[in-house]
Amino acid sequence: MSLTVWLSALGLYVLFRAWYDNWRGPIRAKEIDDLIAAAQNGPTAGANDMSIIRKFLQEDDGREFVMCNLVKVADGMIPHPTTGVPTPGRDLMQVYSKAFMPALFARGGHPAIVARKVGGYVDAWHVEPDPGWTVMGYMRYRSRRDLMELAADKRFHHVHPFKIAGTAETFSFPTQPMLMMFVGPRLWVGLVIALGAALTQIALLA
Repeated sequence: MSLTVWLSALGLYVLFRAWYDNWRGPIRAKEIDDLIAAAQNGPTAGANDMSIIRKFLQEDDGREFVMCNLVKVADGMIPHPTTGVPTPGRDLMQVYSKAFMPALFARGGHPAIVARKVGGYVDAWHVEPDPGWTVMGYMRYRSRRDLMELAADKRFHHVHPFKIAGTAETFSFPTQPMLMMFVGPRLWVGLVIALGAALTQIALLA
C-alpha cells in the first residue's frame, strides 16, 4: 500500500511537469511564418510591431519567460463595448481577464506576481513622466510558442475590445529571471504532493 501511495504521488508530479514544462523545444524556423500569420489574423491584429515579435521568436531558446506588464486602467466610466452602458474601466478589464486567464493556465502559464501601484516614480531619469500606472504584473509563459498561440486564439475576438476599452495605457516586454527569492511551482507543487502522500500513508497505517 505504501508503495502504491508514493508511486501515485510520483505519477501526479510527472503529470504536473508534463503540463508545466515546455517539451517541444525552441520554435523551429519553419514555424515562425505560420505563427506570425496566425497572430496577424487573431484578436490583437495590428496592435504590435511584428518585426520585434519575429526577432523574439528567432531568438527562442525554448525556456520559459516572464512578461512584464505595466497597465494604466482607464479612469471613470467607459462605454461598454457591447451595450454602450457606462462601465468602470476596471470591470471591463476583468471581463477580459476572466477569459484570458483560463487559456493561459491551460498552456502552463500563470501570474507570477500582480501588484497595485502605491506611489509615483522614485528613481527615474530620461523617461516620459509617469502616466499614472495602476498595476504591474509578471505573467509566466511556458514558451514563446504558447504566447503566439494565445495571440492567435480566435476565442478572444469577442473579449479583446474589453481590454482595449479598459486600458488607457500599457506596455509589455518579455524577461527571464536572473534572481528569484520566491519558491516556484516546480518545488512547492512537489512538496504539496509529497505532504499529501505522507498524510495518506499515515492515515492508511492508523
